[in-house]
Amino acid sequence: MMKRSLLCALLLAMTAVPAGAANLVKTYSYFSIGGSTLEDIEKQLSKHGPQVKSTGSRHPGATQMAFTTRISYATQAGSCRIADAAVTVKVKVILPEWRRPRKADPDVKLFWDTLSADIKRHEERHVEIAKNYGRELENALKATYPRTDCDTAKAKAAEITAAILARHDRAQVQFDRVESVNFESRILRLMRYRIQRIENGRLPPPA
Repeated sequence: MMKRSLLCALLLAMTAVPAGAANLVKTYSYFSIGGSTLEDIEKQLSKHGPQVKSTGSRHPGATQMAFTTRISYATQAGSCRIADAAVTVKVKVILPEWRRPRKADPDVKLFWDTLSADIKRHEERHVEIAKNYGRELENALKATYPRTDCDTAKAKAAEITAAILARHDRAQVQFDRVESVNFESRILRLMRYRIQRIENGRLPPPA
């Protein structure tokens, strides 16, 4: 079974910086595969797909993530509070590109069109999950009440950050688990839907 996984690196920087806003920085990179049959494509994905460091295995697609948290503090009357917080989620989506043989079977092309679209959808959902948790983290930091001193305020910010990013990681793992279980039935359903659209003239036949 083709499994996709999350490559997640967390970068936390808590320094006094001007106020900012949560934002997403997204880039794409691609790796090439060949093959003229379904078996060839699967072998190529297993051989050339991005490698997950935690498992050592390769996957048809992946999303690398880094959360950068910037916090500014303000002191007043013996207390310290978070004046502003900005979270940036930087992601790199890694996707496959198939070098289609000129005489590839139309059924293989149909399968690839379906599979590649599903891989992209899957990785974009990882991005959406990360963005949602980035927004939650920023809001939670801004909502904290003043502490007796800035060291205590920073410790609380670190506690909030760790808790929310841990929930983010669990959400990403759960998403992969559900997607893996439903992979085969989902691809078959998507292929039937794509065939129907082609037959109805709403999509061109595989080129």
